[in-house]
Amino acid sequence: MQGVGYRYFARNAAASLGVSGYVRNVPDGSVEIVAQGERTAVNALIDELRLGPRHASVRSLEVGWEEPTEEFRGFDYAF
Repeated sequence: MQGVGYRYFARNAAASLGVSGYVRNVPDGSVEIVAQGERTAVNALIDELRLGPRHASVRSLEVGWEEPTEEFRGFDYAF
């Protein structure tokens, strides 16, 4: 997924939905996103992530749910 602006897309989508967390590239070429917020907003983000940016080809999306930690303020890149 890297190289098509997916992290930028995810960051903007999350921010527009009021979701906090982070997005980062993983060495295996995938992208990891940790997001927390209202369930409807997180579900809307998941829907956006399935589509991806215009030139992306999203092959799979794994979703896992955990109790929120409230540790994030805003949504940004992690390295």
